[in-house]
This record gives sequence, structure tokens and C-alpha cells, in this order.
Amino acid sequence: MNQSRPKVKKSRALGIALTPKAVKYFEARPYPPGEHGRGRKQNSDYKVRLLEKQRLRAQYDVSERQLVRAYDRASKVQGKTGEALIIELERRLDALVLRSGIARTIYQARQMVVHGHIEVNGHKVDKPSFRVRPDDVVTVRERSRDKHPFQVAREGGYAPDGETPRYLQVNLKALAFRLDREPNRKEIPVICDEQLVVEYYAR
Repeated sequence: MNQSRPKVKKSRALGIALTPKAVKYFEARPYPPGEHGRGRKQNSDYKVRLLEKQRLRAQYDVSERQLVRAYDRASKVQGKTGEALIIELERRLDALVLRSGIARTIYQARQMVVHGHIEVNGHKVDKPSFRVRPDDVVTVRERSRDKHPFQVAREGGYAPDGETPRYLQVNLKALAFRLDREPNRKEIPVICDEQLVVEYYAR
């Protein structure tokens, strides 16, 4: 999922900051990239839904196939499909590594998992899409703890600006966290009108 398109440009095209660096650019240039970025654009219903789906994909750095799979699982859950979809994505291991403050961006979180630095309940897991369940304990592996990114994380260098989400119990000094319970949609710090995403896939 390593797209070659620069993250800042992608952030501006989607209208959301995907990295801390993008936040600064956003404040300076709050319009899409390119020479026509400031011009008015006619948005069809389809385009609005497509953009919302792309925004959601970008925030979790998932492929189209992964998002479709998550949508299929969410559509089988009782209640609102859109909320179930966000919760489904939020339970990914890389997403929770980011939320805990162990990683600075979703891209770094994915890399930490893929490179084998993370374990769940004492077992190494190298799949970012691994779905964490309530009461699972996630830790940085002993052999990885002296690496620079984890030293920064231990000192709170990647901690989220706001509160740590309430569904996580985090101990940064120990480079560990536990998923206490299923997240609620309103607690998940993702910018998305998930109903538009549902409408995109239900068309």
C-alpha cells in the first residue's frame, strides 16, 4: 500500500491531513493541489460518495479490496452498517498501534507491524489487518524496544494531541496497550461521513 503520490498532495486532494507534516501545509494552502485547485468544481452525488470512500481508505491506508471486505463484514452486523464499518477498520492492528501513540502515522504503524516489531498476547503478528479483540494485549517485542522510534514513543513523542481513545488502556513506558472493549463510532478520531461510503457500495 505504499503509494508513490506524496502524502501532502494526497492530503490536499482528499481534504484531510494524513500526516503531521500535512497539517502545516494544509494551514497554508487549504485547497486541492494543481493549477485548478482553487477553482469551483461541480460535484455529482457519485463523486461526493467516491471522495468520501477514498478519504476513509486513506485514513486507514487500506486497499480497495480490504475496504470491500470490511464493508461486507459490516453489512452483516446488526445496526448501522456505516458505524460497523468504521469499528471494523478501527480494530485493525496497525490502526490501534497508531491510536495508542506507539506510532506517529498510520504508515509508520503499518511498517512496525510488517517488520515484526509487534506482538499480540505474546505472539508475533506481522499482518497490519489482524483484527484485535477486546482484552487482547499488544506490546512491542523485547528485541525491538531499543530501536529509535520506540524510544521516542516511550517518551510520549507520538502520543495523540487529544485524549487516548477510551477503548484503549495504554502504558507507553511499557510500550503496551490493551483493547478494553469494542470502540464506539463517536470515540473514533476518523473524519468520515460513513453513510456516504455505505451509499457508494450499495449503489
